[in-house]
Amino acid sequence: MSATYADLTLDWLGYATSRIADGERVVYIDPGRYGVLDEYDARDGDLVLVTHDDHYDPDGIERVAASDAVVVIFEGISSEEIGRETRPIADLDHEIRRVGIGDRFKISGISIEAISAYNEFGGLHSRDDGTPYHPEGEGVGYRITLDTISVFYPGDSDVIPEYEGLTADVFLAPIDDAFTMSPDAILDLAERMETELVVPVHYDTFEALEANAAEFAAEARARGLRVEVLSSEQ
Repeated sequence: MSATYADLTLDWLGYATSRIADGERVVYIDPGRYGVLDEYDARDGDLVLVTHDDHYDPDGIERVAASDAVVVIFEGISSEEIGRETRPIADLDHEIRRVGIGDRFKISGISIEAISAYNEFGGLHSRDDGTPYHPEGEGVGYRITLDTISVFYPGDSDVIPEYEGLTADVFLAPIDDAFTMSPDAILDLAERMETELVVPVHYDTFEALEANAAEFAAEARARGLRVEVLSSEQ
C-alpha cells in the first residue's frame, strides 16, 4: 500500500524506512534495522539518507541502494562507536557523502537540507536524570525537494526551535512518542508547516514504539489534515 502526492509515490517499509519515488528518481530514508528489510532487495535507490547512529544499517543500505547510488550519512555517525555489531561506513560499496547540521546541497537534482534533530534536556523524551535519548548534535532530519515538492522527515527529534519557518508539502511523521515528538506536537507542526499530506512512520516495530495510528489519523483529519496510514508489509 502506497500513498501518492502529486507525482510522488511514498511507502513506509517498517521502523524508520521510507521510500519516495517520482517516476525518475528513488530516495530512501533510514533503511533497515530490526529485520524490516529481510524480505526486501530492490536496489533501486538513487539516493539514500541516514539520520543518526540508531538508524545506520549497512545491510539495509545495500538492499535499497542502486550500484551508482549516493549514500548521505550524518557526519556524527561513527560505525566504530555504535554499541552493536555493524560494518564500517568505509566498507560500503557506494559513493558516500558525510553531511553536517545545516548543510544544503543537491544530488541528482534533488535539493537536500540537513536539519538538527534532538530531544530536549529534561523533556518528555529523556531519561530519569534528564539526559535526552537523542542529545543535540548527534543527529539530523532531512527536508528534500524533488522539483517543487518538499518532503520532511525529522529523524528522532522533539519539535525544536530549528523548525521555525519550515514548510513541507509531505510530512513523514514519527508517531511513536517514545523517542520522538508527541502526536499533538506533530499535528501542531504539520499545521505550521502548511503540510498537505502526513504519513505516519517510526512506530510498532517493537514494544517501545507501539502507537495507535488509526487514532492519530482520526485526530489529524478532525483538524483538517490529510493523513495516509500505510502498511509496512512489503
